[in-house]
Amino acid sequence: MLYAAVRDNLATLLAEASELGRGLPRYVERDFARYLECGVLAHGFARVRCESCKDELLVAFSCKGRGVCPSCNAKRAHVTAAHLEERVLPHVPYRQWTLSFPHRVRWVLLKDAGLLTDVFTVFLGAVFALQRRRARRQGIRRGQVGAVSFIQFFGSALQVTPHFHSLVPDGVFVPGEGGVRFEALPPPTQGEVERLLWVVRHRVLRLLEKRGALPAQGPEDAQQAYQAHSLQKRLRWMEVGVRPPPRKQPRCAFLEGFSLHANTHLHANDRQGLERLCRYGARGALALERLSRAEDGRIPYWMKRPLPDGTTHLLFTGLELLRRVASLVPAPRTNLTRFHGVFAPGSKLRPFLVPQAGEEGASVAPPWAST
Repeated sequence: MLYAAVRDNLATLLAEASELGRGLPRYVERDFARYLECGVLAHGFARVRCESCKDELLVAFSCKGRGVCPSCNAKRAHVTAAHLEERVLPHVPYRQWTLSFPHRVRWVLLKDAGLLTDVFTVFLGAVFALQRRRARRQGIRRGQVGAVSFIQFFGSALQVTPHFHSLVPDGVFVPGEGGVRFEALPPPTQGEVERLLWVVRHRVLRLLEKRGALPAQGPEDAQQAYQAHSLQKRLRWMEVGVRPPPRKQPRCAFLEGFSLHANTHLHANDRQGLERLCRYGARGALALERLSRAEDGRIPYWMKRPLPDGTTHLLFTGLELLRRVASLVPAPRTNLTRFHGVFAPGSKLRPFLVPQAGEEGASVAPPWAST
């Protein structure tokens, strides 16, 4: 479905983009072109042979793209999640902190990757400070924290919405003689989550004002034009009944378009749930199983769950779908998975927490994990 849409409408998209000014960035055009070659034997393959049964198999090369190709995105998400679960994240409880932004801030973060990193640092700094304060209230000194985070530029409705998913151990690591011990902390209260969001909002807006990023300038190329259209235009969708808005969840806060969700918690022994959560954070924007073909030729995209107003899917023409996909292709050399605190490469505690590559029994819980 997606392949046919790209094949039939890519030339039209590129011509439209050139009329908007500077056209699409080169990396977006390259991502579309490589997707059309992904999995096609004519564009390269490897021959795999079994020495015992002499059976042979031709495996076509993949595009390894990060924006357009759903299969390469899915493979990357599975590999990343398995690596984090087996080789990086120790056996401790985790809590996911998810931060999203109002529209005026989303547009600024889309235009400036450096500013996105600075805002991300502000957010994690506030979370880490909260963890250390809560540890001190429990009488725990010198506690250190860390996070493995995912940056996503999309929502479930294929809209442009940069936001952060951070997996933070639900406790602190305390260095001691000959090793490190983990001290679990009680769940954060609703008041603590709300105060944290107020701090993050205040610091983010102050940072943007200091940099002169607000009010933001208009789009500079076709991709930014499509991103602005995705932010501003009301989506066309089909309504199937109307549902009441969801009830407010615990450990969730909303303030002037900023939202913070901290109610997703994983037990230390829930390694399958941890891998599933990592796979969710590292996933791509598109899922092929949610695309279909309507009788009128349009392409419905089924969302993961109905919206409060009953919306179940979006309807696109082939060209509209390509515009939406083009707005979601991440820029090259933008790290979408990031490590901070005790999980950072330069952390002195990292060797005590992260199993060494190739070490036997690396997926087995370390002896201090139950303390």
